[in-house]
Amino acid sequence: MKLSNEGLRCPEWKEKGYKLFDYDRAGIEKATHDAPVWVHFGAGNIFRGFPARLDQILIEKGLTDKGIIVGEGFDYDIISDIYDKYDRLTLLVTLKANGSIDKEIVGSVTEAYPCDYQFADAWKRFGEVFTSPSLQMVSFTITEKGYALKDPSGEYLKGYVHDFQEGPGKCIMFLSRLAELLLMRYKSGAYPIALVSMDNCSHNGEKVQTAITTIVGEWCKAGLVDKGFEEYVNSDKVSYPWSMIDKITPRPDKSVASMLAADGYEDTETVITDKHTYIASFVNAEECEYLVIEDTFPNGRPALENAGVYFTDRDTVNKVEKMKVCTCLNPLHTALAVFGCLLGYTLIAYEMKDADLVKLVKRIGYKEGLPVVVNPGIIDPKKFIDEVVDIRIPNPFMPDTPQRIATDTSQKLSIRFGETIKAYLASDKLSIDDLVCIPLVFAAWLRYAMGVDDEGKVFEPSSDPLLAYAKDALKGIELGYAGNLDQLREILSNQKIFGVDLFEAGLADKVLGYFASMIKGPGAVRETLHKVVG
Repeated sequence: MKLSNEGLRCPEWKEKGYKLFDYDRAGIEKATHDAPVWVHFGAGNIFRGFPARLDQILIEKGLTDKGIIVGEGFDYDIISDIYDKYDRLTLLVTLKANGSIDKEIVGSVTEAYPCDYQFADAWKRFGEVFTSPSLQMVSFTITEKGYALKDPSGEYLKGYVHDFQEGPGKCIMFLSRLAELLLMRYKSGAYPIALVSMDNCSHNGEKVQTAITTIVGEWCKAGLVDKGFEEYVNSDKVSYPWSMIDKITPRPDKSVASMLAADGYEDTETVITDKHTYIASFVNAEECEYLVIEDTFPNGRPALENAGVYFTDRDTVNKVEKMKVCTCLNPLHTALAVFGCLLGYTLIAYEMKDADLVKLVKRIGYKEGLPVVVNPGIIDPKKFIDEVVDIRIPNPFMPDTPQRIATDTSQKLSIRFGETIKAYLASDKLSIDDLVCIPLVFAAWLRYAMGVDDEGKVFEPSSDPLLAYAKDALKGIELGYAGNLDQLREILSNQKIFGVDLFEAGLADKVLGYFASMIKGPGAVRETLHKVVG
């Protein structure tokens, strides 16, 4: 049982419960090569476990005869070590909350290449693809950082400074090379195209648009491209749909690899690339998935609504994203991350066996968040929370840790909780005093930043750009400290962290009270949590 075109002939796949596709893959590859429709950049696990399978559903339903051409603009080892090695096949392992797993071979990727000049044949092929009138969409899962043109200080990254000056043919950065491919499309006929970010970040389509139009604008100012190209990327011929994606696809898990090996599956090795990507022939992913896309495709699009994708307007996409990030999922994850680190948990799923933590997330979701949730209409917020609390977070198969989710918490609090606070302050029907567990999470984050768990043991908090700032604010405060906490006034007033000035919002005293309770000594975090959630 080896993952390859030849290996799929082995009869044991079906005997062991693996679902194999039955379409003519060679025919799909030829049709895609001759008239490509969909290119995707970002060859990692989320793509292989979600969009790639969506296209396979369409192929199996007879709704398309086109696969996906994959490009990788950052970590080229993924192409050689995973795509090429396994004939562009993926074993998708769906991990269900009831303890069962589904195993399916996905074969919808027809070509896969690094997107860089140094791979001359691959670059030539991308040129052919982008100049093809049939191409309808280019999608991305390159992470939010992949769209950044500037560093945290607001200065353009050196690579982009170089690309602005040197222009097409000499680009260092991936998005600059993408702009160059669009230049080829413009020159060959100015054909329409949709650039669709499928990254899990707010206003993702706007990030793509800003990056491309900025790069092209700089080239135009430098006289490296003509004005018509700048007008093209700013016209309705090039769209930048917004989307909301939601599906957890963690790193390849050893326990999953062991289950596959027990079946006789041979390709269980995890590859750690030079760019620190963890990837394998298989992708382990949760069962639940959502993809909502703004329906602006000037050259048409695959019929992905037949695979479960929601197509709607930009306002609705924004509402779905806000519902998830501000109320129904992300705040619950952040609360579990901070408390999980303090209480010694190493798996998010295990936290959902803790009665106090279950009460915490249910109060944040149902009682504090739901009254001000932005209802998108196409997905019911309460049912979404039900699924998160009852199925997604408790899933024992999902190898997600509080330590990973606690990364960059200072950058998340303002969106995940601050928007709810603002809605309470703006309401004439709700009282800010009804917020109990949100300020408890703020206090827990300060307690977490001390780097001492509830047993009094020192631990290293996850990376965070404002960790040093928080530690400085907490200087001199240790377990057992019973002195004045006025030194925390500045950090609790920081709107960039909390979304509001907690003193002006009327929540600072509550946060300080909870924090004072949590630093009394070992066991104080648990005691405070238990007392607050009742």
